[in-house]
Amino acid sequence: MPHSHQAFICYCFLFLVPYATMHALAIAALHLLQFLATIPALVSSQDSLIPPQDMAMPGCTSTCYNITIPYPFGIGADERCYRHEGFKLVCSTDQDPPVLYMNSAGYRVVKIKLSKRVLYLDTQVNRLLGDQTWPLNLLDDRFYRVSAAENVFVALGCGFKLSVSLPRAGSNASTCNSTCHPDYPKMATDGTCSGVGCCYTRVAEDSNSYVIKFLPLDDANSTLLVNATFLVEKGEYWRRTEDAIPLQKYAATLGSAPEVPTSTVVNWMLGNSSCAEALKSGDFGCRSNNSDCHDDPRGGYACQCQQGYQGNAYMHNGCKDIDECTQPDQYPCFGCCVNTVGSYYCICPPGTDGDPGVKDGCAPSKLKSSGVVIAIGVGSGIVVLLFVLAAVVIRRKVRAQKAKRRKEYFFKQNRGLLLQQLVDKDIAERMIFSLEELEKATNSFDESRKLGGGGHGTVYKGILSDQRIVAIKRSRRAIKREIDDFINEVAILSQVNHRNVVKLFGCCLETEVPLLIYEFISNGTLHDHLHVCAPQSLSWKERMRIALEIARSLAYLHSAASVSIIHRDIKTSNILLDDRLIAKISDFGASRGMPIDQTAVTTTIQGTFGYLDPEYYQTSRLTEKSDVYSFGVILVELLTRKRPSSYISPEGFNLVSQFVLLVNGDRLCDMLDPQVTEEAKEGEANEVAAIAVMCLNPKGEDRPTMRQVERRLEAIQSLPDNTGSNEATKEHAVRPSHPSVEASNANTSCLQLEQAL
Repeated sequence: MPHSHQAFICYCFLFLVPYATMHALAIAALHLLQFLATIPALVSSQDSLIPPQDMAMPGCTSTCYNITIPYPFGIGADERCYRHEGFKLVCSTDQDPPVLYMNSAGYRVVKIKLSKRVLYLDTQVNRLLGDQTWPLNLLDDRFYRVSAAENVFVALGCGFKLSVSLPRAGSNASTCNSTCHPDYPKMATDGTCSGVGCCYTRVAEDSNSYVIKFLPLDDANSTLLVNATFLVEKGEYWRRTEDAIPLQKYAATLGSAPEVPTSTVVNWMLGNSSCAEALKSGDFGCRSNNSDCHDDPRGGYACQCQQGYQGNAYMHNGCKDIDECTQPDQYPCFGCCVNTVGSYYCICPPGTDGDPGVKDGCAPSKLKSSGVVIAIGVGSGIVVLLFVLAAVVIRRKVRAQKAKRRKEYFFKQNRGLLLQQLVDKDIAERMIFSLEELEKATNSFDESRKLGGGGHGTVYKGILSDQRIVAIKRSRRAIKREIDDFINEVAILSQVNHRNVVKLFGCCLETEVPLLIYEFISNGTLHDHLHVCAPQSLSWKERMRIALEIARSLAYLHSAASVSIIHRDIKTSNILLDDRLIAKISDFGASRGMPIDQTAVTTTIQGTFGYLDPEYYQTSRLTEKSDVYSFGVILVELLTRKRPSSYISPEGFNLVSQFVLLVNGDRLCDMLDPQVTEEAKEGEANEVAAIAVMCLNPKGEDRPTMRQVERRLEAIQSLPDNTGSNEATKEHAVRPSHPSVEASNANTSCLQLEQAL
C-alpha cells in the first residue's frame, strides 16, 4: 500500500479511537496539529518519487556506456542538452565499449559527480624532459580547474627534485625530492612513494595549467636534463597500494604495457560570478524551484537542492520531494510515518504515545474508553475537514503569489532587454500584453489552438477581448538564444510597416521567453499551397504576383525601412497567405538590422538548408545579397514546384545546381512545372528563370539588389498579352550573370516537345 494511503488510514484511526478522559482532547488536538502538517503532501500534485541524483534534460542521452551524464553536461548536437559549449561531451562509439570524452580538450571522462561539482579525467602518464608546462588544456578557468585539494603531483624516477608552480610571476613552488638507492630500482613499482624512486607533492591553488620542473640533485650533473615520468592522480587513490602499483608498473613500461587510466580530479563551475551577480545577469544556473545557491570558495557558485529534496538543481523542476518514509535506515520511524512536501512526520500509532523515532519508544496509552470521545472524534473530524479546505485555499494563494513574483521578475528582465533594442520607449509600452489576457485568448494554450511551429517557436490561435483574432508565438525552450531571437523580432517588426510583412501587434514580457502577438493570417503558407498532392497548384498568374509581393517587401526591408533589415531565413514556409492569397513575410527571429552606411556584418550562421546563401555559409559575412539568394531559390521553387531541401537529381545535383545547369544548357523545359508550361505567356518562364539565375550567382556582389529584381518582375507582368509580347520581353529581359544563359523561348520549346510526342 502506498505510504500516503497508510498515513491517511493511520489518521482516520487516530480520530475514531475512543478516549476515556477529557485529557484525550489535548492528545487529539496534538495529533490534529501533526495531521495538518501532512496536508500539503496529501493535496500536492507534485511527484514524490525520488529521482536519480544524476539527471539529464528530457529527451537527451543520459549515459555513455556505464557513465551517467547529468545536466549541465550533455552529448549530441541538440544545444538544449548542455548548458554551454564548454559542457558538451562526446560519446565515442568507435571504441568498444564506448568512451566519453571532453568535446574540446579530448580527455577521457572517467566519472562525473554532480553534488561535489567534480569530474574525473584520464590525463594519462606523461614523459617529461626538463622544464615544461604540464599539457592540460581545459578551455579556460571559467569552467574547469584542477583540484589542488584532491590531487597529488607524482614524479617517478630518481636523482631529481620535482617543482610544481603556477605559470605566473612570483608563484610559490611545491617541491619534493626523489633520490637514488643502489638496493632499490630507479623507479618505484611496489606501490610506495617515500622519496626513493618516487616522490609526490601537493599544490596550494586550483588551476588548469602548471609549470613542471625537474632539477638534478647531483650538482656535478646540473647541466643534464632530467628524464622522468609524471602524472596527476587523486590523492585518495594514490595512497592505496593496490591502486598505485598498476600505475607505477605502467609508467615503468610506458609504451609497451596496456594503458592504465589515471583519475585526475577537476572542479567544474558555471562561471566566475557569485550567486548575486549570476542572478542579475539573467543567466542564472540554479533553475529548480526548490534549490539554493551557494558561493563556492573554489570559484563561481554552486546549486544545491534544499533539505528534503533531491535531484538536479541545475534543471527546471529538477529538485523533487524525498519520500523519507521509504528510507527508514536514513529516516528512522517506528510509528506512523507520513511524508510531507520537503519533510516528514513520525507519530505513534493509535492507542500509544511516546517517542516514535526510537525503537519500542511508543507505549500503550493509559487512557480508557469513554462515550465522551465519540463527540470528540466527530468534532475533530469536522475541524480536520475545515483545515483541509483552508490548506487548499492557502496553497492556491501561495501558488498565485509565486506566479505573480515570477511574472514581475521576467517582466523586469525582458522589458530591460526590449528597451535596449528599441529607441522609442513609447512603442514598447503600447505593445505590451498581459499573460492573463493571452491565456484567456488561447484557452491556456490548449493543443487544439496550435497552428504549427517553426524554427523559433510554436504558434497558437487566439481571440483577444476586443474580438481580434491573432496568432501568438512562444518559444519551446527557455534558453538565452531564444530570448534574444524573440526580443530581436520585436525590435525589427516594431520598425516595419508594409502590407506584405506580417503585422506585430505586441508582446507579453511576463514569461521567461517573451510571447509575440501577430495579425492572424488564415490561409497557411506558400509552401502549403505550392506543394499540394495534386496536378494543379497555384496558378502561374498567382505565383508571379506572390513573387512580386515578396520582392517588394524585401526591397522595402533592405532600403526603405529606418535601418536596413536582412531577414536571413527567407523560404516558402515563412511566406504566409491571407484569404485573398496576398503574401506576408513572417518569422523575423533570425533577422538582423544594419545601419544604412554598413554593407555587411559577421555573425553566426542561421538559415534553412536549401535556401542558405553559400557565400554567407562559407564566410559568416551577412549582407542583403544573402536574402537575394534565398529569393532566387523561391523563384526556382515557383517555376518547378520542387522542394529545395529534399530534391536530388539523378546525377546527384541539388535543386539549385540542377536548375542552373539546365538553364545554361537551354533545357529549362526539362524541369518546368507542367502547369507553368501550360499557363505562362510566351517567354515569361524564361525571363523569370533568368532572374533566378542572377539571384543564385555564387558571388554576392554579382547578384542584383531586390529593388532591381522588383522592377524586372514588374516589367514582366506589365507585358501586353499579345503576339508582340516577345519583343517587349526582349527589351526588358534580365540578362543572367552566367554568359552561357541566353534569352531562349523556353515555353515554346516545351510546347513543341509536347506536340512532337
